[in-house]
Amino acid sequence: MGSRITLLAAVAVLAAAFPATARAADAGTACPDPVATARCTGGQLADGTPYTFAKPGRWNGAVLVDLDFAAGGLASPLTASLLERGYAVGGTTRTISSWNIARAIDNQAEALGRFESAFGRARYAIAEGRSMGGMVAAGVAQVYPGRFAAAIPMCGGLGGAVGQWNQKLDTVFTLKTLLFRDSALPVTGIPADVPGTQQQWLSAVASAQGTPAGRARIALAAAIGQLPGWGLAPDGSPTPVPDGRDTDGVEHGMFLALAGGPLPYLGQAASSRRTIEQLAGGNPSWNTGVDYARQFASAAPEQRNAVRRLYERAGLDLRADFGRLAAAPRVSADPAAVRYLERGIVFTGDLRIPVLTVNGTGDQISTVAQQQSYGALVRRAGNESLLRQTYVRTAGHCTYTTGEQQAAVDSMLTRLQTGHWPDTAPRTMNTLSAAVDGVAGRYLSYVPPHFNRMYPAAH
Repeated sequence: MGSRITLLAAVAVLAAAFPATARAADAGTACPDPVATARCTGGQLADGTPYTFAKPGRWNGAVLVDLDFAAGGLASPLTASLLERGYAVGGTTRTISSWNIARAIDNQAEALGRFESAFGRARYAIAEGRSMGGMVAAGVAQVYPGRFAAAIPMCGGLGGAVGQWNQKLDTVFTLKTLLFRDSALPVTGIPADVPGTQQQWLSAVASAQGTPAGRARIALAAAIGQLPGWGLAPDGSPTPVPDGRDTDGVEHGMFLALAGGPLPYLGQAASSRRTIEQLAGGNPSWNTGVDYARQFASAAPEQRNAVRRLYERAGLDLRADFGRLAAAPRVSADPAAVRYLERGIVFTGDLRIPVLTVNGTGDQISTVAQQQSYGALVRRAGNESLLRQTYVRTAGHCTYTTGEQQAAVDSMLTRLQTGHWPDTAPRTMNTLSAAVDGVAGRYLSYVPPHFNRMYPAAH
């Protein structure tokens, strides 16, 4: 812990040492350990957002710009790997932009300008990031194709903020309606006591998990919300991939996706929704006109089978529960709040630069079905030649190895250098991954399910 504090302090000193007016003549200063052989520059953008970049002595002309880099990225094993291979790497933080996605996207372009003022023009500027950083990277590709050469969104909410938060509403609404109808558990309008709200939701779902009826309805809510049937243990350790024929295993995986691991879905659904509602001035999500029986019909086959078996065991009537969902008062969105999320980014498929996406099949936060929405929009716009989508067999949010991330970056650099996509099949990606850190890669062939809350909706 002490070494990390020392490193973060060094980063803070470095940021203060480089004002926003850094010039090419500055050429940075020595980076702190563990990347002391690189040159660093940092400071603040016009809105006060911190930025930091590191450039290796033998630079390959590519720079990666990441939403979250300045929040400790210099200590990342991926940073060490990238610098060793000649990449410059850096970016900003989300501390000021938060869920103002439009500002975060603009900040990436401004941060690139600061890097080039200090170190000279990059041959290949690549927007890259994880989680919200993945969403922002995809937004950069759409908004700034003239400044950036490519984007690598990893575990990003590529259904867009409107679609993503409608999907989360579906899950929580189903749980509340079928299991906690008479409780004070909030679906929207998250109160200021976010930790208390999170604990109330997690405790309620954990209690329901102890009954046959609770397990059946937890599985139904997870299937409607397109959560994975696989999650992390409470201590964050991996769990085996459930056999699709194992009803209890699939349901337990759904429960872990909802309430297990270090970042439970229900916890993030409360905290981020509170932030969004405060910024947007209201609730941006709705389920008016949504047919939950139809959404369930498009769930993964093993999840549908598990739900039916669990309902039979519990002596419940699945059709009756769909009737309860249909009859329940619906949630309407505040139009101004919807417009706030729309101003952040609405993905349209309008690509002018290559994009390589990476998503975990067991990601409970950026659900893999959102990748289907993004790909469908790109195809609709006739830009499928600019997109490659890859999948990693891993549970949890953004739980990639260094090698798996490096494989994606190296593949994109090859695409930029040659003008043609290299092979991004799982076997090739896993070979690239293993060559970096000696750990077997987990890329696999995968077709994501249809995203239920595509926005804008398909016509």
